[in-house]
Amino acid sequence: MKKLNPLLHQELRLSIISFLANVEWVEFNKLLEATSASKGNLSVQLKKLETADYIEIEKSFKNNYPLTRCRMTELGRDELESYIQTLKSMLDI
Repeated sequence: MKKLNPLLHQELRLSIISFLANVEWVEFNKLLEATSASKGNLSVQLKKLETADYIEIEKSFKNNYPLTRCRMTELGRDELESYIQTLKSMLDI
């Protein structure tokens, strides 16, 4: 039996990647609001997903304020789909 992806099988990372599946780009503050995570924890989990190339993070400025936004990569989409299929097969759905 295929195992669940350990990187995605964590509540906050799964919440992040699931949210990103439905948007093109999302700002850090919107993810913060959507996940109810702390800034520090969200930053750490985003970095883990970025290191695995599941998401892309873009940093810029908007009205002289730092702006961080991110989006899912094709690899991230593929891994989420694989995760969902593995979960379905485990649950025999």
